[in-house]
Amino acid sequence: MRRVISGLVSFLLILPISLSTHAQGKEWKRLNGEVMSLYRQGHYDQAVATARRALQVAEKAGGPDHLDVAMSLNNLAELYRAQGQNELARSLHARALIIREGTLGPEHPLVAASLNNLAESYLAQGQDEQAGAFFRRALAVTEKVFSSDHRLVATSMNSLAMVYDSQGLYAQAEPLYQRSLAILEKTLGSNHPDVARGLNNLASLYYSQGRHAQAEPLYQRALAIWEKVLSPNHPDITHSLNNLAALYYAQGKYEQAEPLYKRALEIGENALDPNHPDLATSLNNLAELYRAQGKYEQAELLYKRSRAIWEKSLSPYHSEVATSLNNLGLLYDAQGKYDQAELLYSRSLAIWEKALGPSHPDVATSLENRATLYRKTDRKAEAELLEQRALIIRSLKR
Repeated sequence: MRRVISGLVSFLLILPISLSTHAQGKEWKRLNGEVMSLYRQGHYDQAVATARRALQVAEKAGGPDHLDVAMSLNNLAELYRAQGQNELARSLHARALIIREGTLGPEHPLVAASLNNLAESYLAQGQDEQAGAFFRRALAVTEKVFSSDHRLVATSMNSLAMVYDSQGLYAQAEPLYQRSLAILEKTLGSNHPDVARGLNNLASLYYSQGRHAQAEPLYQRALAIWEKVLSPNHPDITHSLNNLAALYYAQGKYEQAEPLYKRALEIGENALDPNHPDLATSLNNLAELYRAQGKYEQAELLYKRSRAIWEKSLSPYHSEVATSLNNLGLLYDAQGKYDQAELLYSRSLAIWEKALGPSHPDVATSLENRATLYRKTDRKAEAELLEQRALIIRSLKR
């Protein structure tokens, strides 16, 4: 289930800070605009190359500790994070944080933004404790700098809630999501995109707890806001469609889920680049539905197409590619094609271990899937070893 961070992440924000020459300042802004365009189209490799040039321009014009350098570092880091290169992203965010704290002091909104983005890098790798520490620092800064009902305070609360949510600490996450949503509705109005994000995140919490009746109206309201603020065919709407469809899927309401998944896919195919990662997500989701319905041939085609997109737009070693391999493995497993399934499980496990670390919950999922296959093929001893390792991962404090 997709949660959404909003507001505080300073990705591609052009600051009113002048570089040392007017020409270089214009070039820096032009490059950043190009990065934004490439990112939205899903052309991540080209966006990274352009962001690197923007960083070079900023360093040449203002020196290594200029605030524009920090912004360029932040933008490049966010692109790397989108590609799943979380360690590299984290190192760049850490450098940006040092520059901002040294120039602006520890209690500045941009310092909070760097803390938030650094936390996101840790969260992406399942390092929840480290992520939580940085999110709490970001919240402390925003609460000190702004009033208690400021939208950036709400955003920091939302970010910290996401950590508790991922740790299964739902009782701690829920009041933060609720407070964040109340602030956003008060300050921005009931039909603002950030309110839709807040509704989505609270709904996702309820979904995780099996509180489907509470999640459904929140997802529906979030979708209605997106459709009103944007348009019925805007690509950002696909996230809400996929989430609402996933809720119906979890309840076995396949007839209600299918048109939503299909609509999300249709929007993506019409509005996005053919190799955009969000299009791969929609393909994968519809494939999951077809697998559950026993429509194996249709599911296989969609899984393979989604994997090809993720491999091209992200990298062959991105965690999303591992997800696609794992899901295709489940498909072959259900058909009794155990040799093919085992090979895919093995590949997905290797990618997840490298991309997310050996103790990430997704690694445990892969181990459990492979153990189930081993039990089906009378390899009890091997299955038990994998199950024990998965249990250790599941028991870790996060």
